[in-house]
Amino acid sequence: MPDDPAISKSAECGVSAYVQADAAESSDLIGPGAQVRPRHPPGAAVAAWPKLARMDWLPLLSTLVGAAIGVVAPLIADRNRWKREDAKEGLRLRLDVYTQYTTTVKVLGETLRALAEREHSSDGERALALRAAFRESGIAIASERMWLIAPQPVVKASNSVFHCLRSICDGYVDGTAAGSPEDRARWEARGKAAAEMRKLMREDLGVGPLTERHSPLLDDQSDLTAQ
Repeated sequence: MPDDPAISKSAECGVSAYVQADAAESSDLIGPGAQVRPRHPPGAAVAAWPKLARMDWLPLLSTLVGAAIGVVAPLIADRNRWKREDAKEGLRLRLDVYTQYTTTVKVLGETLRALAEREHSSDGERALALRAAFRESGIAIASERMWLIAPQPVVKASNSVFHCLRSICDGYVDGTAAGSPEDRARWEARGKAAAEMRKLMREDLGVGPLTERHSPLLDDQSDLTAQ
């Protein structure tokens, strides 16, 4: 059945009126002549993300750095304190070792000289007394402590003193008279070795230099102390 021209025209007019009404309504909402545009231009969110990310991370990063400093700083302070305490303890230990050795050296020297000047019933008895004095003096233990604790220069100097005393003892055992030229030479070597040893010990302990008096024969207690 053919379309009625009157009905088609009426439909066209209705659609046109609907479109115009919809356009008018949109114009009333956004204003005349306005164009409908997206709220944010393309790419705006992507461009704003780095700034937002930086703003979000900065407080967290500051908190983490502050926490790290709060943890690490006490550890460093404790480590430095332990180092200082270890250094002080090492100094006290070396002072004890040095004092023991120098005292043993001094006492042994006095003992050997006194035995050499004493009258004995026989040369064999004299030799036994000298060797027993050297063995029981504690010089071997004091020397071992030096080898374990002291720095190399001090160990070398203390070993020289040890061998000087051994030479003095062996000389008396072999019959060398106390105060003889040979005996005086041995005591002279012992005195120089002891002076060098004490100088190195004082340097290791951080003590200033000392003006030393030296006697080759240890004739009395004051000379012995000066050495």
